[in-house]
Amino acid sequence: MTKADIVNEIAKTTGIEKPAVLETIEKFMEIVKDSLAHGENVYLRGFGSFIVKTRSEKTARNISKNTTIIIPAHKIPAFKPAKVFMEDVK
Repeated sequence: MTKADIVNEIAKTTGIEKPAVLETIEKFMEIVKDSLAHGENVYLRGFGSFIVKTRSEKTARNISKNTTIIIPAHKIPAFKPAKVFMEDVK
């Protein structure tokens, strides 16, 4: 399902015009991205959590040059689904 499919489905079920739905979804995604960029987690009860995970430093190999490189510690965004969400998917 794409963003356009989501917009169409919400517009169809709620009767709200597509441009308004699209603007709302875009703003939601922007707020989630900004919150994660500032290290704040986003919790949506019954759906899940958008969290920031920290990956530790690790050693990797460049096989073509046969060298070792160090990948520094870094943060990545992640999604952790709620238990209710997981039960519905199963």
